[in-house]
Amino acid sequence: MANIPLINILIIEDDLIHLETYQTLIDREPGLHISGTYTSFENAEKKLLAHNPDVILLDVQLQGISGIDAIPLIRSYLPKVSIIILTVFEAEKQIFQALNFGAAGYLTKDSSASKIVEAIKEVNEGGAPMSKKIARIVIKSFEKNPRSPLSKRETEILGLIMEGKKRNEIGEALFIARDTVKTHIKNIYTKLNVNSRSHAIQIARKDRLV
Repeated sequence: MANIPLINILIIEDDLIHLETYQTLIDREPGLHISGTYTSFENAEKKLLAHNPDVILLDVQLQGISGIDAIPLIRSYLPKVSIIILTVFEAEKQIFQALNFGAAGYLTKDSSASKIVEAIKEVNEGGAPMSKKIARIVIKSFEKNPRSPLSKRETEILGLIMEGKKRNEIGEALFIARDTVKTHIKNIYTKLNVNSRSHAIQIARKDRLV
């Protein structure tokens, strides 16, 4: 029978109880191998290239350099490594910061042992595992705000503004006169209490209006 290829894992976690838990569940799983464990990124940084892990389990709330801030630093050393964030927090800003920086997965620490093992295997195959709580937050972020002050037509126009369309291009796309577009844009600015395209776009993204 052929040997099962090992997935090389590095753990950076400053909570010793969680660290020992991860070690125990990974050590008993065929095909997974822990090459190192660290309680801070600063200590792990010196050995990243030597370990050359396939997957890193990374705690968010590390002492010193946080897990979030460590992500781009890790990727500068190991651009192909898959990073799974482990956290007790579910802050939307933190989640998207981690994903934007290059985290491949995001799990809460109350995830089951089987979920963590499954996530390691999934991320190593190019997947993007998330716990249900995190997935709900991500999905919700793509939903339009039901309390938007804008009409359907104003929302359409704001969407085209966000695409970089000029007034005449918006008019052509929606088959309305340029002056009508101008009136709609004026109403959008009034409702959002802004006076520029850039500010309107900023508010639209922040409040999920489009």
